[in-house]
Amino acid sequence: MKFHSLYSFFLKSTALLFSGVVLLPLSSCKSNPVKNENEVQIWLTKGDESIKLQQQHPVFFVNNADSGQHIEIDDSQKFQYVDGFGYTLTGGSVEVINRLSQPKRKALLHELFGNDKNSIGVSYLRLSIGASDLDGGVFSYDDLPEGQTDNSLSHFSLARDKDLTAMLKEILTINPKIRIIAAPWSTPVWMKDNGKSKGGSLKPEYYCVYADYFVKYIQGMKKEGITIDAVTPQNEPLHPGNNPSLYMSSDQQKEFIKNHLGPIFKSNGVKTKIVVYDHNCNKPEYATNILADPKAYQYIDGSAFHLYEGEISALSTVHDAFPNKNLYFTEQWTGAKGTFNEDLNWHTKNVIIGSMRNWSKTALEWNVANDPQYKPHTEGGCTECKGAVTISDSENFTRNVAYYIIAHASKFIPADSQRIASTQTDDLSTAAFVTPAGKRVLIVQNNSKKEESFTIKYNGKSASVSLSGNSVATYIF
Repeated sequence: MKFHSLYSFFLKSTALLFSGVVLLPLSSCKSNPVKNENEVQIWLTKGDESIKLQQQHPVFFVNNADSGQHIEIDDSQKFQYVDGFGYTLTGGSVEVINRLSQPKRKALLHELFGNDKNSIGVSYLRLSIGASDLDGGVFSYDDLPEGQTDNSLSHFSLARDKDLTAMLKEILTINPKIRIIAAPWSTPVWMKDNGKSKGGSLKPEYYCVYADYFVKYIQGMKKEGITIDAVTPQNEPLHPGNNPSLYMSSDQQKEFIKNHLGPIFKSNGVKTKIVVYDHNCNKPEYATNILADPKAYQYIDGSAFHLYEGEISALSTVHDAFPNKNLYFTEQWTGAKGTFNEDLNWHTKNVIIGSMRNWSKTALEWNVANDPQYKPHTEGGCTECKGAVTISDSENFTRNVAYYIIAHASKFIPADSQRIASTQTDDLSTAAFVTPAGKRVLIVQNNSKKEESFTIKYNGKSASVSLSGNSVATYIF
């Protein structure tokens, strides 16, 4: 290097040093390690879509306390441990992801499930036991000609899900620690009182057979190298209008668990957790009714919720009644008619921050992927559910709002992080965590249309920041 080049480099470096500014490139998927204990990394997504999960210039903690608007972090107050953030890997998601060319497919799976600087670290998945309404067609693992039954489940087979299990194996090579919860949308139709995939209820004479069906599913997946961490007895048990679907009252689910599913799991040495309900926040009594039964209680790990009706505080209602049982948030969809701005802010405030502040161990958006026409789906299934990504053709996919909603948590808050206390303001919703590596992570959503300036207060220090209106930021320190 010539002398004048060295001299120019020296002047530029000195100017940066004395200005106290560290210039970092903005990146959509790169994270730089915190090198200064007073440094606060910032990742931002704006509701107007001008910035999406981009790293901003850092700020620094100083000893002086700012008297203005502030968010205070207190890691002496600890709450629930986090199992993870993610989506449902539907059969339809698998189908469209497999349409990508091999290099693009591999890159997408790594981006979603990897744990390096180029990935968003999805750590939790939900599966359907048999078809969901976002499969290309309806099926169970024991379908028979009309009028036939199979009490011994001799025809049970996971073959219809071979592409799903193959993709799960690939995901497990990327993230061997990913956790999985599974739920059926319907029993095999021959077990139902209406003999149809849509609606109807499980006949009492098949409760024991259906419990065996769960055992066969869990054991069959285990043979494939896939561990099912938890199951719910029924997805959305009070919504029999989907295809497939099944109506299961709280009393019916209680009977199924306490006298069939729980005992059969125990006798077969199945360690998979049983989680009740898996439906909207407007009916917390569905879960508390089951948990209030001592015989059922012994088999139950916790309760799962969606938020298409009710308030997210319903999770705390159940927690307060049964503080030794876990809570899970397992589904919320973004739709074709929603806007990026509205969905980013509502979902971050309610699904991510809201569920975490109300004791949930997970926060899951709905499906991973579909095509530009919101397919595949069953006849009578959801026609407007938008995946986290849209697969356009063999070489192109688009990251949608659900991608960023989850990424603001999953990229920075790994499994086994613990929620800690954080204050909020009228317009700033917050949730804070300490990771297994000892980092503090704060998610803030600005519900105001205007920029909000505030200080993050932690351990006697403060860092001054500002957050654009209708935007989400994750702060790491």
